[in-house]
Amino acid sequence: MVEPGLSRSPTRTELHAWRTFLTAHARVLRNLEAELLAAHRLSLVSYDVLVQLAEAPERRLRMAELADRVLLSRSGVTRLVDRLERAGLVSRQRVAADGRGVIAELTADGLERLRTAASTHLSGITRHFTAHFTPAELHDLADLCTRLAPDP
Repeated sequence: MVEPGLSRSPTRTELHAWRTFLTAHARVLRNLEAELLAAHRLSLVSYDVLVQLAEAPERRLRMAELADRVLLSRSGVTRLVDRLERAGLVSRQRVAADGRGVIAELTADGLERLRTAASTHLSGITRHFTAHFTPAELHDLADLCTRLAPDP
């Protein structure tokens, strides 16, 4: 294992592992996105926003925190929440104690849309990801990925 911050070019084996990881990630996401769009007219990132809000206290988050959770820029999450708000899935309110703060909140329609789409998405995770590994391999994979993205 290489120390973080060490500067060197990756080996052929390391590049192969990197490219394979990227390809697998892209294919799984592409499949999950296509299924959500076809069945529910909901993008994967929109689904993720609904999940993050559903799991948040009172089903609401500050826009900046939502952007961090879904790995979007603040302007990107603003545009996405605009679309979700027009669809009636999310609402926004100003934070009473902070005139500049904005909170996104999951609506009842958003929660229902999420519940409906969840079966498609979760079965897709099984079909496109977990079914390809043993339980021990999934445990190892989770441990390995935690090295790349440790919990804050």
